[in-house]
Amino acid sequence: MSEPAKETRGLVVVHTGNGKGKTTAALGIVFRALGRGMKCGVIQFLKGKWETGERKFARTIPELDFHVMGLGFTWDSDDLDKDKAAAEEAWSVSARMIQEGNHNIIILDEITYVFHYGWLPVEKVLKVLKERPRHVHVVVTGRNCPEVLLEYADLVSVIEAKKHPYQSGIPAQKGIDF
Repeated sequence: MSEPAKETRGLVVVHTGNGKGKTTAALGIVFRALGRGMKCGVIQFLKGKWETGERKFARTIPELDFHVMGLGFTWDSDDLDKDKAAAEEAWSVSARMIQEGNHNIIILDEITYVFHYGWLPVEKVLKVLKERPRHVHVVVTGRNCPEVLLEYADLVSVIEAKKHPYQSGIPAQKGIDF
């Protein structure tokens, strides 16, 4: 029989994989934490062109700092240098929020794409995660999370795609996808 868990500290949580629901799972953590009176922050690294339901709702919650920093999906971009600059600014805001320790939970939404495109070295993020205040939880979302970050994380969920309505010609749905 194993010993009961005794250590309480901030966790690094990763939601990755090719399935839908990584951001949704992270926002579920935020919803739970806000219900417990915790201060939360969300930094979205890619989403930005359209007004999502979560973005609209976030404006109504004073305990939630919600930053939409991206310029939209890279496949729609006409200026990847602008996208890179937006990602660097998003990381600057994220790092400051993590280091200040004023938030209990911080979501780095779709940051893994920033690693994939070479706009931010994962080592720079790991350094901040390793030096963060002890109580701060950080949730990372996005496909193709680098192995070094998966190894460092306390909790990793790989969300698998079994079936998606898009495969049947059904577009993104309000309230489900945005």
